[in-house]
Amino acid sequence: MPSGSDTTAEAASSGPAEERPDGPRTPADAPRTGDQGDAAAEASTPPGGDRPGRWRRLGGLARREAGRSALAAVAGLALGFAFPPFGAWPLSLLAVAALSLLTYGRTARQGAWTGFAFGLPFFVLLLKWLHVVGWDAVIGLSVIESLFLVLMGAGFALVSRLPVPSLWPLWTACLWVAEEWARDRVPFGGFPWGRLAFANTGSPFTPLAAVGGAPLVTFAVALTGGLLASAAFALWRLRADGRLSVRGALPAAGAVVVAAAVTAAGYAVPIPTRADDSVDVAVVQGNVQQAGMDFLGRPMKILNNHVDATLDLAKDVKAGRIKKPDLVIWPENSSDLDPFQYREAYARIDEAVRAIGVPVLVGALVDHPSKEGYVFNQGIVWDPKDGPGASYTKQHPVPFGEYVPFRKELSKIITRLQRVPRDFYPGDHTGLMKVGPARLGDVICFEVAYDEIVRDTVNAGARALVVQTNNATYGRTGQPEQQLAMYRLRAVEHGRPVISAATSGISAVVAPDGTIEQRTKEFTQDVLTARIPLRDGTTLADRVGATPEWVLAMVGVLSCAAAIMIGRRGRTDKKGQ
Repeated sequence: MPSGSDTTAEAASSGPAEERPDGPRTPADAPRTGDQGDAAAEASTPPGGDRPGRWRRLGGLARREAGRSALAAVAGLALGFAFPPFGAWPLSLLAVAALSLLTYGRTARQGAWTGFAFGLPFFVLLLKWLHVVGWDAVIGLSVIESLFLVLMGAGFALVSRLPVPSLWPLWTACLWVAEEWARDRVPFGGFPWGRLAFANTGSPFTPLAAVGGAPLVTFAVALTGGLLASAAFALWRLRADGRLSVRGALPAAGAVVVAAAVTAAGYAVPIPTRADDSVDVAVVQGNVQQAGMDFLGRPMKILNNHVDATLDLAKDVKAGRIKKPDLVIWPENSSDLDPFQYREAYARIDEAVRAIGVPVLVGALVDHPSKEGYVFNQGIVWDPKDGPGASYTKQHPVPFGEYVPFRKELSKIITRLQRVPRDFYPGDHTGLMKVGPARLGDVICFEVAYDEIVRDTVNAGARALVVQTNNATYGRTGQPEQQLAMYRLRAVEHGRPVISAATSGISAVVAPDGTIEQRTKEFTQDVLTARIPLRDGTTLADRVGATPEWVLAMVGVLSCAAAIMIGRRGRTDKKGQ
């Protein structure tokens, strides 16, 4: 908690703590003697030289908030364990409830600090797979992502002082959606990892994705957690006041009932799975030479792995052991050389495609025709008669992984960035392509985390979704499992099967209801064959698009604005008296 003078100033921005309309003050609101010392230190700081006082205040804040920060860190870790590879989704509800309680009735600065204490351990645990690049990358990205939770924690503290305490969980749930809305877009196009929806791809909340997409799932999870916090706080106040009674417990019981209703709402949502047609597919996982940053190994190694696996598939088809597929899917980077620049690569792909006798969706890095130093990350439809045809270029390259922002300046400081020698050039259209008898929507790797890319692909006419991915760098770190969870959510959200082809795993076939029908092990060569449904109908989530997210996020922002205005009005009225 900041110094006494800071507390007064910040509490005024969100309403006087002593005159809160939501009931008696909690123990967290009680003044501490150390605040007066910090206020005196601040007052004694000479003008223009307030830095020592500022650091002293921050030190005091850290000392006084140590206990609360520890609880917030535990809650953040709990949220991390809700995500794959752990997958304990109920922990997401408890984590939301804990953060709501820890920020309740606090000043904006205290809420911001608690948000950071919650966010940093959460993101470190969630993104630990980045240690393959370096632990400094894990910490750096975690700090950046935690800054969004700093703002959310401040917002939680502000809206806890609004009138009508029973609506407090609603405001916090909308703020959670607003935080994810911002984090999904900035900086450099955003980084959606860690959305509450992605921790709940096998929970009762999942079907809500078919109505309002991932943002509605996040909202429902956050609302349920907030309601549980509201019930716990109502019971705590009754006990503190010594007035335990059935009538007094009704608000808590009501919050629990509403939380149960929100949780069960997903069961009332029909998940469209009826097929309008079907197609037989084969997914080839050729494997890589080694895991980690140097997964490519020697040139042509990865390509030869996929060619050989496809030739073996063709032999099994010819021998009658496997039914001939209508199309074959290779993963991202399945050709480690540009087939249009290297004749040997072109010839090997053509050999495999002619052997299987059906179109193959090939993943390859293709040199930009006019911009030197740039490459396209493409999925290319390769026909056994006509050769390469339609292609899709990845629209959202990964910053610092597939391109380097401010390359000239940053490469001098961070020499590791020199390991990204060329920048990926973004595509400008969706991945809708006709592969054999099917209209497939191609999404490449991390793009599956971005709502608009997948939604635009489905609305363009994709009857099934394909995710070409290369997770070899992060194999056996938990990252492939996190991405697999996203496939499950997208399947339900759009009512489409999702076929994932990965160089080293996890390749998978996911049904439109989110069920994982087949999956491979990591770092093995394998081929999946399946008959998948093709669907033409769209879900409500496809039709309403981003509207639910914008509405919920705006409600969250406006609730903060209302809290600030009410706080200022209360301060003005107090001065007038």
